Amino acid sequence: MKMKKLYSVFICCAFYWNAIGQSEIPMPAIPQMRQLFHEKIDQSQNAILSMLGKNGVLRVSDDIDVNLQITQMLKVRVNNLQASIERDSTISENDKYIWLRSVNDLLSDFITAYKKQEIKGLDLGDLLEAYEQAMQAELKHQSIASIVEAHGLDVGNVLLSNSVFQKNNGLHQANDLLVLKTCERYPEKILPILSQHINNPFVDSLVTAVAHRNPEDVYNYAGAGNVFSYRIAAIKDPLVRSICKMAATSSGRFYFPFLDEIYHNKISIDSIAKIRDDDDAYYRLLVKTEIEYAGRRRRGDTPYVMNVLTEKLQSKAVEVYINEINALHDEKSEAVRFRRIENLTPQELYYLCVLGEEDIYTSSYMGVYARIFQRMKVQRSDSLLEMVNYDFYKKFIRMAAAYNELDDFLKKMDTQKSEQVMKSFVDGLDTKNSLEDAVDVADSYASINNPELKKLMINEVRVNLAKCNREDNRRGQTIYGLLNTIFDSKEEQGGAKDASASLGISTVYRMPIAELKDASGKIIIQQFFYGDKDGKNVFNSFLAAFSNAYWKTIVKPEWVEVRSTRGVPIVIYANKPLDETKDLDAHAQAHLAEYLDSLNIRPTVVIHRGHSYYVKSTISQLVPSAKVILLGSCGGYHSLNDVLNICPGAHIIASKQVGTGVVNITLIDMITETLRSGKDLDWPLLWKSLQPRFSGDYKEKFDDYVPPHKNLGAIFIMAYNKAMLTSKSKS
Repeated sequence: MKMKKLYSVFICCAFYWNAIGQSEIPMPAIPQMRQLFHEKIDQSQNAILSMLGKNGVLRVSDDIDVNLQITQMLKVRVNNLQASIERDSTISENDKYIWLRSVNDLLSDFITAYKKQEIKGLDLGDLLEAYEQAMQAELKHQSIASIVEAHGLDVGNVLLSNSVFQKNNGLHQANDLLVLKTCERYPEKILPILSQHINNPFVDSLVTAVAHRNPEDVYNYAGAGNVFSYRIAAIKDPLVRSICKMAATSSGRFYFPFLDEIYHNKISIDSIAKIRDDDDAYYRLLVKTEIEYAGRRRRGDTPYVMNVLTEKLQSKAVEVYINEINALHDEKSEAVRFRRIENLTPQELYYLCVLGEEDIYTSSYMGVYARIFQRMKVQRSDSLLEMVNYDFYKKFIRMAAAYNELDDFLKKMDTQKSEQVMKSFVDGLDTKNSLEDAVDVADSYASINNPELKKLMINEVRVNLAKCNREDNRRGQTIYGLLNTIFDSKEEQGGAKDASASLGISTVYRMPIAELKDASGKIIIQQFFYGDKDGKNVFNSFLAAFSNAYWKTIVKPEWVEVRSTRGVPIVIYANKPLDETKDLDAHAQAHLAEYLDSLNIRPTVVIHRGHSYYVKSTISQLVPSAKVILLGSCGGYHSLNDVLNICPGAHIIASKQVGTGVVNITLIDMITETLRSGKDLDWPLLWKSLQPRFSGDYKEKFDDYVPPHKNLGAIFIMAYNKAMLTSKSKS
């Protein structure tokens, strides 16, 4: 970019010296009938000076010399054009009107284009130079195409809009060149542009370039069945032909994920067509190809449309397998529930996990995870990763950590290998555009019980931090610096150190009651219930838990209001779990939200009561005012990012595995009673007091709940966002 700017300045300077190198051409006597045209040109010059300048000097750059030079060009070059037209005896009297009008149109068109941000002030000198060259060519009946080619797109657009060049013998070629320049500037718009210029001589080369960069775009246009699609079909490039062949069939999307294999003659469309109606065979081919592509990617190769293949693999994993085992979540027989995946290999099951993350239920994941290793002759997790060419391995590790299976996963490989895997897991977090991998590392650390592995992760974070410091890598310094601070705080003082101050965020160890009260001193809590069988039972348990002297319940048609009668005023709004098959529960939630909004009531505590497949619905209805959020469902922990996008800084409680009513109601009771008593929510203290309340299976289930002060992924996100805001304010 700097070189381009220097080049532009150089050109402007050259134009300037060319302009002032000539003595200003004396203006001859102007006939009365043409004086008006000269006055209009003068007005346009002054309009440009007024629009782009101050005190008679243009301000088109930060360089005062350049500004002075282009100002001089506007005055000298335009005045000389006027004088040249008047003095040129080869131009007829009538044509002199045309050329003077053309000069004024040039200046007017520049003003219009500048206001539309279609040209820069710095381009004015280039435009004047191009116009003078084009004028000379036109007067000699020569083509202006080479002039358009030599100048920039914006200059060319203004130049060719001038009426005086509309009959030039090079106009068609010049317009073709402008289309090419437009495509070069906006490569993401090449196909839409060419669809309006299908006879452009650059169509073949440009479409071919798009096909090799983004084949899916060409596929979409090739299958449109219009004139442009026929034009694409005539291109002889082998890749374009392969794309067009698939686009011409009614099942093109079925074949398209295998474009790279088809293009390289490793598989044929006919062989894929044979498994069209066999879900298992098609899924198996997708997995096989995905693994091969992952291997190529590890070697530095990038197969065509690998993202399309992965998306198709994900959709098949969810539609064919995950949805079915999810739907059977109430089935007590595992043989019945998991019958659909009985014939899948460990690799095929692996992709159900990593690509079904957003849809798979906790119990479904646990069943799939167990079956992965049950079907391996030697149950080694490093062998599994090798079998899939380490494809999505960071996601698999993160999911294992989130479901409390990471220790089990790491135990299934040698110590040396597990260390290598975890080092790789921690490395390179600064190279990704997203924070997903860094959040995964933070979350996973909290799930590791092996002290040696924890020490390894801390050391690797510090190695990467030192590397980023040496390279002055600001993003890496921020990411690894935050992780180092977070991990340190978890190891010091038995994991009880609050690092919030050093991270620049509000404490996650304590939620002050004052922050939960509205202007009147009231605390508003909203609970979401759903109308399945379990939801109705949970709702009745909720009402029973608050049937005492400290609370009173007001029943409305679609919701209930539970109000405290003593202590701090608290109101719990909870929709009734009305029939889900008729969407009555959703209507009740929507009507309750409208009611609260109409009264300007903003919940600061939100509680989700329902299975994991309802949690997305609750999150979509969150309000930014929520500061404490309990996701009382299975696997609610996997939705932290979604929650924080709506409620930055919220304290989140969620389970990594099975959410259970007994734990949820105990948590709700503890939170509401603490607040009703006028106390802050001190999470370490509350968690310590809750521990003795559970025993047996319930203790194990309670241990899967993650309190705000141990939610390292959420802490990292909040700290990173704060660091970015601080950095922006300083800059």
